[in-house]
Amino acid sequence: MPAPAIDASKAALLMIDFQRDFCEKGGYADTAWGELGWVEEVIPRAAELLAACRAAGLLVIHTREGYAPDLSDLGPVKLRRSQAAGATIGGAGPMGRLLIRGEHGQDTIDRLAAQDGESVLDKSTYGAFASTRLLEILRERNIEQLVFAGVTADVCVHTTLREAIDRGFDCFYCRDAISTPDAAIREACEKMVEHEGGIWGWLCTAAEVAELMQAPAADAEPS
Repeated sequence: MPAPAIDASKAALLMIDFQRDFCEKGGYADTAWGELGWVEEVIPRAAELLAACRAAGLLVIHTREGYAPDLSDLGPVKLRRSQAAGATIGGAGPMGRLLIRGEHGQDTIDRLAAQDGESVLDKSTYGAFASTRLLEILRERNIEQLVFAGVTADVCVHTTLREAIDRGFDCFYCRDAISTPDAAIREACEKMVEHEGGIWGWLCTAAEVAELMQAPAADAEPS
């Protein structure tokens, strides 16, 4: 079944966690995994997607994972997991303390930075709905469709995707603007989207999203 057209008046682009801590040298991801090729390859497509969605008039929302300087919103389980990964949340790094709100590394990379009028939501959870005003913002704007780009595919992106599906949104998973360090996990995340007839939405590319935004809505009046 082909993906439906994207109605710009009822759609939003979610740019999930394109932060220096995940995308640049010295950040959390570089500390944990030691290489950034997995994210560097999707940033150009994410930039194209962002530009296309802005041009079409979509609501654009950026998220940033981050925690309070005193770690009061970081539970012991998540702290222990970050320690096991070799990148302790709150630990010192060249761009400031890893994943701490207000530090240079916690902010969005320059190439994908928010413009005036675009929401930037800081979250202390993997899912963006759990600890932000995301749902309220979407309901206020009568949003029905969500386009997804971001990192990491298996953690913050898929968690937010599943939250969105449970809240009734039609979701477009832009696979060439989403990544994670393990190639097999990235592929599995993409395959899961199409499982059971598209249980987690529509699998597409940045170019296909641009085409869908130009396609006439199914209920549009014929000219």
